[in-house]
Amino acid sequence: MTNLDATTMVLVLALGNLALCALLTFFDHGPARTAALSAWALSKQVQAGAWTLLGLGGAGVVPEALALPGGYALLFAGVAVEGGASWQEAGRDGWRRPMLLVGGLAILVFFVCYLIDEQGLRSVAASLLLGALYLNVAAALAAGWREASLLQRFLALATAVLALLVAARGLSVLLLPGGWRWLSSELLRQFSSAALYLLMLANAFGVLLLGRERAGRELARLEVVDPLTDVPNRRGFFNALAPWMALARRPGLPTALVVLDLDQFKRVNDGYGHPAGDAVLRHVVELCKRQLRDSDLVGRLVGVEFAILLPRTNLDEALLVAERIRAAIASSPVKSERAMIAMTASFGVTVIRPEDSTVTLFQRADDALRAAKEAGRNRVCQALAAPVEV
Repeated sequence: MTNLDATTMVLVLALGNLALCALLTFFDHGPARTAALSAWALSKQVQAGAWTLLGLGGAGVVPEALALPGGYALLFAGVAVEGGASWQEAGRDGWRRPMLLVGGLAILVFFVCYLIDEQGLRSVAASLLLGALYLNVAAALAAGWREASLLQRFLALATAVLALLVAARGLSVLLLPGGWRWLSSELLRQFSSAALYLLMLANAFGVLLLGRERAGRELARLEVVDPLTDVPNRRGFFNALAPWMALARRPGLPTALVVLDLDQFKRVNDGYGHPAGDAVLRHVVELCKRQLRDSDLVGRLVGVEFAILLPRTNLDEALLVAERIRAAIASSPVKSERAMIAMTASFGVTVIRPEDSTVTLFQRADDALRAAKEAGRNRVCQALAAPVEV
């Protein structure tokens, strides 16, 4: 590969990163863009500038004394930010300081090698440092391996292999200065350049595909989760209830259902506004969770009506749970911008019977809830007992 070929490859990398920057202008554009995607876009911009500077230096447009150290400094910084974006995507929000330190250390090591002024040492340092930085990207992609999707696992493995190929060029100079049989230093240099190009493409399309995958998961989640309270909505609650309905037909511990409705909630929205009403709903859900076990489930059915599933709980135990929640709601007013809002709730309690369908189960619980409302609200009522077979 001639010097012109190497310069062409560098310019191709520059144009590729610039094209990705343009693509990101139209992808997921707007104020809702995630922090990870914003950081990744920044990394592509920095890398595009780095490869452009290196390409202009190789073509003699920019003096090498400026292009080489400046270009590699930008390149190390860009890949470090790319690693930070991957860690952000993995849920590690505190990536900025570690990645800044890693990028700064890589720049410092390269500058020391550059000042020693040995061409071979510069190439070794650049290859090893780039390989190490891309391995950091692979490690971030591999975070949470057990829960990771097939796409995420593939990207992690592909990035790791390509990063090792980039680093292999520097290692070959250290360990095999003259090459090894057919694997010459020149061939490794070509492999390294190709690996950098493939890393650009893999990470670019990987980020876009992961973004689409994440959006799909979020859409599926919103189908079964209430966005205001972050608990199952009606569909999600019924999905969770289904296996317990089937288990009720077998001998064993019963499963209880509690239905609750906030008393006179309309006055909150009318008197304090909908934001205050939303705060009350979130507050009630938090109070419920504090009184429940990890195996219990609270869901928002509709409006201000909630349901609580209590596995392996008999009627007497369910009545005690409902009473604790009722007392907690009555004794915990919600602080709004305008006033302290006191709330109460009414409860209907029943257990799942072997012959139940969801219709009969909720009809019985709603009848008990209605009885609590008619009895003066802010109380717990149990459903009528099952008829005794003669």
